[in-house]
Amino acid sequence: MGDIVSDRETPATHADVWFDDYRFRNGQRLARLRMHYATLGEAHRDAAGRIDNAILLLHWTRADARVLLTTEYVDALFAPGMPLDARRFFLIFPDNVGHGRSSKPSDGMKTAFPNYGYGDMVDLQHRLVTEVLGVERLRAVVGMSMGGMHAWRWAQAFPDAMDGIMPIVSLPTKISGRNLLWRRMIIDAIRSDPAWNDGHYDEPPEGWLRAYAILRMMTDSVPHLQSIIPDIDAAEQFLGAARAQAASIDANDVLYALEASADYDPEPELASIKANVFALAFSDDELNPASLNVLERCMPLVARGRFVMQGGSKETVGHSTTSHPGLWTAHVAAFMRELEDARWTHERACGPA
Repeated sequence: MGDIVSDRETPATHADVWFDDYRFRNGQRLARLRMHYATLGEAHRDAAGRIDNAILLLHWTRADARVLLTTEYVDALFAPGMPLDARRFFLIFPDNVGHGRSSKPSDGMKTAFPNYGYGDMVDLQHRLVTEVLGVERLRAVVGMSMGGMHAWRWAQAFPDAMDGIMPIVSLPTKISGRNLLWRRMIIDAIRSDPAWNDGHYDEPPEGWLRAYAILRMMTDSVPHLQSIIPDIDAAEQFLGAARAQAASIDANDVLYALEASADYDPEPELASIKANVFALAFSDDELNPASLNVLERCMPLVARGRFVMQGGSKETVGHSTTSHPGLWTAHVAAFMRELEDARWTHERACGPA
């Protein structure tokens, strides 16, 4: 592990940490792996000197810490009086490997970049939390979409490392069905494009520019798309906007990020989870359809787990409702109250942890 280089922005503190000669689970190595992260709030130490107020917040695919530090997120979750009030909690926001300002294929290595999986991403998050920030036990892990899947893996890989997890729009089962198909369609569209050139393209591959609309459609809701696309002109506007957005996203980074989910399958080990679990799902999420009843089947396997299926409305936009935290902040508040109640009950019975 190398030097930490910091720069201060308002309201968060940003920093980089470097891991030298990093070895991924598949045996591939990266000479210097950069991990960028941000923090809000200050660490509080208990009587034994341990940080006791840290919460890890994990972003979704193709995003980074900045999406969780927008005014909308801060006002709904981190502002004074909100469920994750930065005056009370030490909030940690990593950029996952392959994303944001952490090491990723588009930095220059392109397809020579090591192939990483969700296991590697969680391993790096854990090293950041424990080795860099000195946190032995998190109050909570809260993750959205991919970040929620990472939260499930945290609870299994490090069962004593947190009080609770809150996976949002993230199912505790391997990716399959339509969720797998759209990923493979985009991967194939990128790899089969003549301009891809094994990742050494000069302009964004046409296959990627067209395929991105699939992702946009899958992460929206059926009722919302029905309302905003009443005719062909509106459909063309949607496709044009999606194409323009895709042009700003590197196709190699997308390819790696989508393939990283292949090692995700927490279902066989759900009974091993010790943490309190509050899973939040949206009924209009077409990426993880409520009709599959995955949470109904899986949550009984979690000793201290429950889930809430939030109903769709005129304001919600399916899976992408994750980017509008004001619509679900009440559930985060309920989760945090449950953690406080569980901690109080434990301390009453056993004394401080």
